[in-house]
Amino acid sequence: MSEFVTARVRSLIANLREQGWWVLVAALLIGCALLGFAELADEVADGETHAFDRAVMLAMRAPGDTADPWGPGWFEMMVRDVTSLGGTVVLTLLTLAAIGFMILSRKWRGALFIVVSVAGGTLVSSALKAAFDRSRPDVVPHLMEATSASFPSGHSMLATVTYLTLGAVLAEVQDQQRIKIYILGWAVFLALSVGLSRVYLGVHWPTDVLAGWCVGSAWALICGSVALWLQRRGMIDAAPPARSRS
Repeated sequence: MSEFVTARVRSLIANLREQGWWVLVAALLIGCALLGFAELADEVADGETHAFDRAVMLAMRAPGDTADPWGPGWFEMMVRDVTSLGGTVVLTLLTLAAIGFMILSRKWRGALFIVVSVAGGTLVSSALKAAFDRSRPDVVPHLMEATSASFPSGHSMLATVTYLTLGAVLAEVQDQQRIKIYILGWAVFLALSVGLSRVYLGVHWPTDVLAGWCVGSAWALICGSVALWLQRRGMIDAAPPARSRS
């Protein structure tokens, strides 16, 4: 049964790509992500999300002690490690590693595309933070230092941009569908984990993280769509042909 479902999914993806329907699907997903961000931004500007933000953050603290996060001490340390996966240093190193991989694979244009995609996402994040200039949460004590504006979450957005963009580009140069799914699955998991860690540590409102996910997903989808469009026109190296099994 599972093999039948897998075969049907592969067939659907192949048909979408062949017939160009992937453009419509990508446009729909990008539109939904941007609409979600616009709605969040409007609600935040009107102050209508404060009750929701406050309730979620307090739910992650011990009753009667906002300085005590949920879970044992080792869990808090683990969350600190997870949140560093969305930090500038880690994301820069991962981006450089991906660029190096593309260069070693002699995919020069793919390497350049990664640089443009990640750098562009970083600029978008900085511009949005400056435009909204939302204050950091004051409901619970921060469990780590954070000084920049709060909306949207830079860690959440940049983790989403970087992991999904790198995942999409690296998946496109693979010839096996299960490897593509594996790469993209890990990319999504890491982006979600970083965002949740920011709320747990008290340095971002939940709506900051949701907004970061929305914009980051939209940017990654745009980059992935452009990469596929360029690939189909031979401007970016395509994946090697699938090996036949005897």
